[in-house]
Amino acid sequence: MIAKLAGRLDDTGEDWAIVDVGGVGYLVHCSARTLSALGEVGEGCTVHTDLQVSENDMRLLGFAEAGERDWFRLLTGVQGVGSKVALAILSALSTGELRDACAGGDAAQVARANGVGPKLAGRIVNELKDQAGALPGGGAAGAAGIAGATPRLGLASADAVSALENLGFKPAVAAQAVARAQTELGEDAGEGELIRVALKKAAG
Repeated sequence: MIAKLAGRLDDTGEDWAIVDVGGVGYLVHCSARTLSALGEVGEGCTVHTDLQVSENDMRLLGFAEAGERDWFRLLTGVQGVGSKVALAILSALSTGELRDACAGGDAAQVARANGVGPKLAGRIVNELKDQAGALPGGGAAGAAGIAGATPRLGLASADAVSALENLGFKPAVAAQAVARAQTELGEDAGEGELIRVALKKAAG
């Protein structure tokens, strides 16, 4: 799976960017926040990615930060939330605002995003409230302000979450299991250790 692109920003559109990596242009679909963070056309950029494959389409999603990608995976694990809606939510809310909204049960905040009605916003908040503290976000509440908050997911944790997803676990389950594993093992735990412990917790 393509997890990251580092190259030159070749072109941008309303919801996409082309990243030139060694002469190959990768089309990545992005949130408005990611597009604004990539810089000017012609400059170097790094994009964290998630590859989505369906029966008739293959799409690369791009994110300025790994934390935004983690939230994207959680959001698309909620019934009724596809990649388009998830990107709309991440365009309307920062990861901190999204985490605070889910942790505080504030569906109205999530409903600010285009295409997200009150019913869907309520489902998102209800399903993700228990995972809110496990993912990064620099919102007002902060990690210390959320009961039961777990350490910020780093690169090893993000890769471990991806590994569990590839094994068939839902994004929300994978993220929660890895967060619990990281709490047990410590922030310096390697990817292999995290996967081993997280698998036990996800299957438990």
